Amino acid sequence: MTTTTTPRPAPGSQAHTDGGWGQTSTSVVPVQTRSARMRSYDPAAFGEPTGREVDWKHTPLARIAPLLQDAPGDAGAVSIEVSGPLAAASLEIGEAPRGEVFEPEDLPAAIAWKRSAEALYLAVPDEAELDEPVVVTFPGAGAELLAHAHVVIEARPHSRATVVLRHTGAARFAQNVEIIVRPGASLEVVSVQQWDDDAVHAAAHQARVERDGTLRHTVVSFGGGLVRVNPSVELAGAGSQGELYGLAFADAPQHLESQVYLHHKGPHTRGDVLYKAALQGSGARTVWIGDVLIGPHAEGTDSYEANRNLVLTEGARADSIPNLEIETGAIEGAGHASATGRFDDEQLFYLQARGIREDEARRLVVLGFLTEIVQKIGIGSLQEELSSLIEAELAQGAGE
Repeated sequence: MTTTTTPRPAPGSQAHTDGGWGQTSTSVVPVQTRSARMRSYDPAAFGEPTGREVDWKHTPLARIAPLLQDAPGDAGAVSIEVSGPLAAASLEIGEAPRGEVFEPEDLPAAIAWKRSAEALYLAVPDEAELDEPVVVTFPGAGAELLAHAHVVIEARPHSRATVVLRHTGAARFAQNVEIIVRPGASLEVVSVQQWDDDAVHAAAHQARVERDGTLRHTVVSFGGGLVRVNPSVELAGAGSQGELYGLAFADAPQHLESQVYLHHKGPHTRGDVLYKAALQGSGARTVWIGDVLIGPHAEGTDSYEANRNLVLTEGARADSIPNLEIETGAIEGAGHASATGRFDDEQLFYLQARGIREDEARRLVVLGFLTEIVQKIGIGSLQEELSSLIEAELAQGAGE
């Protein structure tokens, strides 16, 4: 008697059976679409990445390795400071609304869930309109220290608020951010990564937007050795809207990455995704993967995603991968675009021909390229700060 054993699929893959001429062969087919990825609260369910998985193939595993180990964090590695017009609370695992939206889809997120006994909870009351932003600061105490965190932000029905997440100092930091936008609410979340050069940060942001709600989500990455911020937004309710924006400026040898997922689930939803990055220095790298899914019940959807990258020097690299899935034909519009190019010498020549010095001309071109994202942030003081940071990055590149 012959016994045939079917191999168990590896984490992040699916079994696939092909039959023909009376024979059956079983192979492992890697999961390619964002919607099909496994999710689990158990770190052991994922296994350690090999670099062949679709969600890890562009990430330097050696650099992110500390966040792939299921180990307790170091005391005081990253503190949490909250300021602004909203009192903070905490949520234990199993205490609503923690876990209502968030379910880890990679190993660092599952470890952060398990290792965060208490989550920071920010709840905007019903119909409240906060005039000032709520600022949550995460200062890191040292690049050799390990930390985990889970944050829950809930905008209750018909409320309006802005929450800014700031990351400074250095640490090895695995972070989850869970965002819930209730019916008719409007929420802006801005995550600013201004780490020291030796920081390692992996963040999973998962959001659900309910009926007639609006979420504007912006990722801004300037600092850090390796920063990977992956937003996932589900437009669940009819008439909901999601605006997902990103800005990155990578120097050598920074690796700045975002894997963006926008799921149109409800009817008549609107989505706009735009990420821009500038890169300078040999070894500077950015990665952007954008996935948009228009589900079978998302009739009347209008969605567009784009990624633009400006390479300022030799040796820098930008990876850009847009993906679009459409499961209904009854939509208003959908599209995606991606472009990566070097500094435009024609623009430079045009400005120099009008008496503008070369260094000033370069500054104007880069500022004009990135300012589109800065201006989408609804906080004037933060817009000014980010413009200054771009200027500082350009000055640093000019001095090298």
